[in-house]
Amino acid sequence: MPVMNWWHIFVANSTGSITEFEKMPETPPQIGFVSLGCPKNLVDSEQILSRLRAEGYQLSASYAGADLVLVNTCGFIDAAVEESLEAIGEALEENGRVIVTGCLGKDEARIRDAHPQVLAVTGPHAYAEVMDAVHRQLPPPHDPFTSLVPPQGIKLTPGHYAYLKISEGCNHSCRFCIIPDLRGPLVSRPFGEVMLEAQRLVESGVRELLVVSQDTSAYGVDIKYRPDFWQGRPVATKLASLAAALGELQAWIRLHYVYPYPHVDDLIPLMAEEHILPYLDMPLQHGNVRVLQAMKRPAATEKVLGRIERWRRECPDLTLRSTFIVGFPGETEAEFEELLAFLREAKLDRVGCFAYSPVKGAQANDLPDPVPDEVKEARRARFMQVQAEISRERLQAKIGNRMVVLVDEVRDKQVVARSAADAPEIDGRVFIPGAWNLQPGDFIEVRVTAATAHDLRAEPVDVDESECE
Repeated sequence: MPVMNWWHIFVANSTGSITEFEKMPETPPQIGFVSLGCPKNLVDSEQILSRLRAEGYQLSASYAGADLVLVNTCGFIDAAVEESLEAIGEALEENGRVIVTGCLGKDEARIRDAHPQVLAVTGPHAYAEVMDAVHRQLPPPHDPFTSLVPPQGIKLTPGHYAYLKISEGCNHSCRFCIIPDLRGPLVSRPFGEVMLEAQRLVESGVRELLVVSQDTSAYGVDIKYRPDFWQGRPVATKLASLAAALGELQAWIRLHYVYPYPHVDDLIPLMAEEHILPYLDMPLQHGNVRVLQAMKRPAATEKVLGRIERWRRECPDLTLRSTFIVGFPGETEAEFEELLAFLREAKLDRVGCFAYSPVKGAQANDLPDPVPDEVKEARRARFMQVQAEISRERLQAKIGNRMVVLVDEVRDKQVVARSAADAPEIDGRVFIPGAWNLQPGDFIEVRVTAATAHDLRAEPVDVDESECE
């Protein structure tokens, strides 16, 4: 399950202000942009913004300065739908001229019932339709010129990391999820196209690539792993092949949304050899077989525990992240306790937990025995309390260790960084007290001095000390 984030990028995004882009001699049309949802949606926003800039549109720093506002919505769960509708309403109130795209756009009637004033509505990853809608309201200032955008396109993340989307859609039919209805079946991007984008990102200064999709481990399944060409030779369109090729780039490679298919075992040697980061984000969802079957999820929990144990033997530095759902319809107290027992045995490093939320159109809505909201929230709190103790214990074990971290932010009196075990936005951070002459995107070696349930505190390793050892 994706982690829901707001990426409200109307003013400046974290890479800098909009004034960094080349100015046009005439006054070009100004576009405001609000991006909501998960990293996959953020990549869609980057694609749209790159096309807008290629055609000469400028990004507005305020609602008032925009000739038009684009809202890229999320429709994954009811709370996200409400946030998207509120964002559309705010844009209409502040500006009045709004085009809506994204996952919620699949339910145009719902959007127009709430906000009949919107100018146009499109679905997710509908780049051409979005551009057509913009053209009808604001004709482009001139024909597209790729020189108006950097080779890597427009990015909404900080300059030192970027999301790399390798496929669209999903072939699963999980009862709690409507992603296949919103984004369609699995469609893998060509291997060479993905690698070319990754190469351009690294050449532009990106130091970490976060590989994302709805189902990363299914990459290539839809085309039966058909070979594509990269650097003059055919390469199978498979996740392991892609991970190996990405590992040749001078950047951290982090894998997200990896379902525990058997071939995931092939990734562990790449991690053990430090080819890619020893980090796996696996959406396991539950630890009870009956609940997993009710969700229409893989239900071999004992095999998962066995594989985790084997992976850790092969790659001792492996970090495992997962997400779970509590309060799924029919979940009993005994089944929830079994989930807690699974959690204690698996000892996952990073975990997110959602109280089940009915989603319009999801099959789970028809299941009997819904769990009361107060019970769901109580179970979520108990779950996170158990995980907090597991996380605290695992982080405490790192005190005294040396590790390489990637600098995210440099403040007056401390540096904020991340280790190989920490993805941006969703995991912990490494705090380094003091004023240091560093920049975001720098790699430095540190020694861990303290830990909480989620974060580490560290100090830089002295250069002379490092050379002596």
